[in-house]
Formats: sequence, structure tokens, C-alpha cells
Amino acid sequence: MARKRRDEADYPDDSAQNIVDIEVEQEMEAAYLEYAYSVIYSRAIPDARDGLKPVQRRILYAMDELRLYPDRNHVKSSRVIGEVMGKYHPHGDQAIYDALVRMAQDFTMRLPLVDGHGNFGSLDNGPAASRYTEARLAPAALSMTRSLDENTVDYVPNYDDSELQPDVLPAAFPNLLVNGASGIAVGMATNMAPHNLGEVIAAARHLITHPDCSLDDLMKFVPGPDLPCGGQIVGLDGIRDAYLTGRGSFRTRATASIENLTPRRKSIVVTELPYMVGAEKVIERMKDLVQAKKLQGIADVNDLSDMNGMRLVIDVKNGFNPEAVLEALYKHTPMEESFGINNVALVEGQPRTLGLKELLSVYVDFRIDVVRRRTQFRLDKAKDRLHLVDGLLIAILDIDEVIQVIRTSDDAETARGRLMQVFDLDEVQADYILELRLRRLTKFSRIELEKEQQELREQIEQLQAILDDEKLLRKTVSSELADIAKALGTPRRTVLLEGPGATAKTATATPLEVSDDPCWVLLSSTGLLARTTDASSIATEGGRRKHDLVVSKVLTTARGEFAVVTSAGRMVRLSALDLPTLPPTNDAPVLAGGAPLAAYVDLPSGEQPLALATLSPDSKGLALGTAQGIVKRVNPDYPSKDSFEVISLRDGDSVVGAVELQTGDEDLVFISSQAQLLRYAASLVRPQGRSGGGMAGIKLGADARTIWFGAVDTGLPGVVVTGAGASGALPGSGPETVKVTPFEEYPSKGRATGGVRCHRFLRGEDELVIAWAGAAPARGASPTGAAVELPPADGKRDGSGVPVSGQLAAID
Repeated sequence: MARKRRDEADYPDDSAQNIVDIEVEQEMEAAYLEYAYSVIYSRAIPDARDGLKPVQRRILYAMDELRLYPDRNHVKSSRVIGEVMGKYHPHGDQAIYDALVRMAQDFTMRLPLVDGHGNFGSLDNGPAASRYTEARLAPAALSMTRSLDENTVDYVPNYDDSELQPDVLPAAFPNLLVNGASGIAVGMATNMAPHNLGEVIAAARHLITHPDCSLDDLMKFVPGPDLPCGGQIVGLDGIRDAYLTGRGSFRTRATASIENLTPRRKSIVVTELPYMVGAEKVIERMKDLVQAKKLQGIADVNDLSDMNGMRLVIDVKNGFNPEAVLEALYKHTPMEESFGINNVALVEGQPRTLGLKELLSVYVDFRIDVVRRRTQFRLDKAKDRLHLVDGLLIAILDIDEVIQVIRTSDDAETARGRLMQVFDLDEVQADYILELRLRRLTKFSRIELEKEQQELREQIEQLQAILDDEKLLRKTVSSELADIAKALGTPRRTVLLEGPGATAKTATATPLEVSDDPCWVLLSSTGLLARTTDASSIATEGGRRKHDLVVSKVLTTARGEFAVVTSAGRMVRLSALDLPTLPPTNDAPVLAGGAPLAAYVDLPSGEQPLALATLSPDSKGLALGTAQGIVKRVNPDYPSKDSFEVISLRDGDSVVGAVELQTGDEDLVFISSQAQLLRYAASLVRPQGRSGGGMAGIKLGADARTIWFGAVDTGLPGVVVTGAGASGALPGSGPETVKVTPFEEYPSKGRATGGVRCHRFLRGEDELVIAWAGAAPARGASPTGAAVELPPADGKRDGSGVPVSGQLAAID
């Protein structure tokens, strides 16, 4: 079928020759392809280099041009929208405002790029109009736009060729992985999950150093997404598939705990919901299920969320097991949702589906190119400045002659030529001297110029070295990424759960009445609590399980109680029934079902959990060690209070170690920051009541403190692990060197003595930052719970340590 674009009868005969016949199918195909191309490349799909869609990039660039920095006042969002729409973005204001709002929402972006002031909406409600809100750049956005003026990226014309705009932002961190992306184009879509900045940068730095590393190597640093709202991710198989192929899925689950509403009624308190799920959506679904009698056991639901965070309280009816109700909520409501990963991004102008390594590789290659271009720009600027300084120094050295040449010249052109001839200068240097102000002719200015000349030569040498050495260039990129991680990094919010239980069980899987069977309560190195009925599952490999480390365990019953001992010398009573249950298998990780300790204990700022303990009066008592070297054995006459003190601490002192004695024949061990280890029999410490202040445990030197205290069963082979570092290092940076020594290398000494040296410091080290003693073999873990390989247990008593791969944060 063909048609004419114009009716011949409506035009004179001389215009009929301009009429072109065209097939309707051809016209529609061309128009549709142009539309699809525009949607894919100009609207919906982010660039794999900076992780931004065009509208987001234009917003950040326009705000940078307006100098809306974090240290300046907010401006009306409408002003930003007008700037973007008028200069760079050929679409409507609503599309621009929607993108601006999304970049300011901390529940959408893991690292917001816009600092919004006003009502920017919530998961259940939209934002206010742009005339009512204000915005400026967030600190993270400065890392995206920094060095734009140093020829780091190419510029392209805007929609009407009146302005230039960057084709991509320099992006000092992998924004696409950190903040994720979502968009629907024509024939394709993208849906990428947010990740933790510190973990992504650690993986990128590893890839820079080891370009041929495997996916498993990268997943040691990036075990899974880190969602802005926190919550839990259940099942990691789909995540690995997504990291391998670019496509996969995982289930996100709300973080909930069971609390006592009244002495006879409990409630389910939800503090975190799945990604992009609002409380109103959950409540509405819950009410529909209750009215349809498909959900039982719920008496009431109240949304108590405020500016301090989410708190959704679900009251459970008497006679219903809260755990069974919670499982039903996971199954039937949006408290457990599926997230489908589809990593589609533009690479060299083409949409591609990328795995984790491909995404990091594209970013690393791009960042290396940015740093190379920036270095070349700075090198050229330094050379140009040095050229001017050299000429100026020549003029100052013979200033009288220079003045004479200028004064005897008829005009500036003649003066320029004579200066170039007499002093062997080029035209640029001669023009600079002609524009010289008289105040620069002082002796002090000459000294300043000579100093600047030397600094410029050193700078040129350093910049040229970076350009000439690929390894040095990659090292520069890696160190800059590390600086970004320190400045903008935040702890992980989302808990990863894997192994059995990847899907929610039905409510009937949990009995209405929980039997009071014996169980173990576990505390992991990342602060997770759980209970298990299988004792063998925590004895595997000395308590080491995938992704985490068991740092304390206690035997109780499912309906029994236990206590958490804190650094403030308190014991906080908890119920084992409230804890999630681990599956009784040897290969299930601690993270499979564990819940954060913060869900059960609200500790004041600065107070840390140390260990678990029983509340039985038949125990051998609790042994405590403090930072000031005090030791105490506590009689097990505990009151029925929810929280009580077990030691009277001196001002400025705190408990650094707590252990429940099993036989009373163990050795107590102190390890100080000055690398002194003291061990002696527990029988040398007389038990005291809870109000006692303890007795001298170890003699500490000036400025020394206890960094570890515990008990060691001398009937088992043991080891001592010590890690040394610098006292001026950043908190949590970990030890520089680590040593593992057999425990029998250290002799017993008397109580309140100084002990023996346990570690010899190397250059740059002046204190121990981590230590541990106990049964072999010892296991190490990073702050995220990943395994850290320790040296073999053959170190000398007063020998030095060796470097370890990974940041060591916990030992057991």
C-alpha cells in the first residue's frame, strides 16, 4: 500500500514534481526505529561508565555549573529544572523533576546525589511540587563532577547546538553498581540493585591489581546487594547468577523482631521493609487478608514510623505463636518480595547485559582513562607555567636592562621583539614580562618564583612518571578509590541469608506451642544472633562458618533465657525463643537466619556487646577483664531484672573481655596494647558479688591498655594471635602484620604482674590493635564476616608478624 504525502490537487502543477511516493510500512518502520533509538540511548538506559541516564547527568552538570555545592544554600528546585530544560534537556519539566527527586531519596538511592530540602516524597506518597522544594548537590555528587574542567571527558553539543555538555561524567566511584538503576526502553529494560560503596570499591581495587581474577574472587568483596532500606536478602544463588550472566533474581525480606506488648501478648515489630515497599502497601494487604480470613492471629497493626525510622507494630492475638504469624506474613504479604536483576547498560553506545566483572571492568577502564587525561592536562598546565616562570626569573635577574629595553622602545610590538632578541625569550614569555606589575620586582617575589620553579619541576616529574608507568597509573586510580571509600563509605545495611530457608515457610510449619528443647545461642562476629539445636553445627572447623564467625555461644533451652555481657559491665537478659532458628546442618552459614543483635538490645552509643552467658546459679561464674587491667570473677547470684551491673567500673574504664568459666581450672589471659601477655590460673582470682570492683589483673605500662581478655583451657592445644599496627591509623583499619604462636610458648606468671612480650613491632608499628588466645585452630574474619587467612601457628613468642590479605576484624 502506498500513499502520497501531499494531495496534488492542493498544489500548483510546478510543485507536483516534489511529491514522493512512499510505502506506509517503510515510513512507520523508520519512525518507530528512530523513537526506539531515542528512548534507549537518550532516556531509559544508563551509561555503564558513570551509571547515569542523560537527564540525571544533565541535572548534575547544570547544578555544578550553578555551583550548588554542599556548603552553599539550597535553591528552588524549579530554578534547577529551568536551567536543565532551557540548556540541556529537550523534554518536559516533570521528567526532569522526577529524576531530581529520585536522586535525592535516601530510600531509593544507596548514596544520594542530590541534597533535597522539603517534601521529596516517601514510599507511599509522592513529592511536593517543585516550587515548594529546594535542592543542592550532595557530597557524593562532587565526586561525580570533580575534574570536569581538566579535560577528563569529551563534550558534545546540546539539543540546539547552543551549549556544550559532557558526554559522560568523570565518576570517581562506580555509581551504577552503588546506586543501581531502573528503566523501561523499547524492546529492553534495565533493573539493577544498589550495592555498598565500600564493598564495590574494594572489588574494583582488587580488579585493578588482579585483572584476571575470577567472579568468586570479586564476590569475596561484593557478596550481594546492599539495599537503602536495609532488610534481608534470602537466597544467594540468584545473586551469583546475576553476577555471572547479568540476569538473576533474589528475594528481599523485612526485618522483624518479636517483642512483649504485654506480659501475656507479644507483637511483631517491623523495622525494615523490602526495597521500594511502603508500610501502607503492607498494611492494606494485611487488612484484606484478615477480612478474607486467609490470615489469622493478628489483633491490630499500627504504623509508628517517624523521622527516626520505620516501626510497624503488629499485635498478635493470645494463643497464636508469633513466629508462625510472622512466617505467614512473609508468605502472603509484601514483607517478602522478589527482585529481578537485569543488568543492561550502554557500553560504547551499545546496550549490553553485563555481569559483575564486566561492570567493574568497564568502570575501571574508564576511570584509568579519566586519570590519564587529567594527568596529561595537569602536566601541560605545569609545563606552561614553568615556561612563564623561567622567563620571569630571567627578567628579574636583569630587571634594569629589561626596563631600559622597554623604555627605549617605540611601542609594545618593538619592546616584545627586542626582549625576545636580547634575552632569548619566546613570544609568550615576552608578553608575560610586558604585563608584569612593578610589585613583582621585589626580592621576596624572586624567592617565591624560585620556590615555585622547583615545585613545578617536581610536579612535572611526578606527573610524567604516572603517564610513563601503567602500574603507577593504576595504583593512582586505586588509591583515589580508597580515599572515596573512606570519605563516603557506610556500613552494610542489608543482611544476606543463604542456605535452607531461601523461601518462606508456611505458617503450619511452625507449631503453635514451642517445645522447651535444649539449644545453643550463637553470637557472630558481625553482630548476628541465632539459635540452633545441633551442637555439632557450631563445632565445625572451630566455629568457622561461611561468611561469618561464631565469637560466643551459650547452652540454654528454647524457652530459656541467656544474657549479653557488654563493655559497660552490664548483663542484659534475653529470651532464646525470640531468636531465629538455624537449620541443623553442618554446612549452613551463621548468616542463614541470623538476626542483628540491635533487633533485641538497644545499647547506648559506645557500649558494645562482648559475649553471651548463662543465667544459671550452678555455673562456675563469669570472668571479666577491663581496659585498665582489672580482673573479676562474678558469683552467679543474678537478679531477675532485665538489665543489671556485674562490676563497678572506675571512671574511664570499660570491660574488654568476658568469658563464662566452664571448669574453674582455666587460665585467665590478658593481652595489652604494648604487646605484653599475662596468663595465670583462674583460681588465683577470688569470686566477688556483683557490686565488687574486681582486683588488679595485669600491671600495665604508661599509656598501655588491655585490648583482649579471656580464658584458655590448658588441657587443649591453643594458640595466640596478635596483630600490630600504628596508633595513628584510622579506626577499624586493621593490623598491618599478624602472628600466630602456640600458647605453650608463654609461661604462667603471677597475678598483677607485667607478663611477657608477645609481639615485636616492625617499623611503623607501635601497638597491638587486635589479639586473641584460645583453642586451635584460630579463624579470622573481616568486618563483613568474610574469611581472612591467618599465618601458620609457628610464630616465635617475641617475634614479628607477617602481612595478611584482607582486613582482619575478628578472631575465634
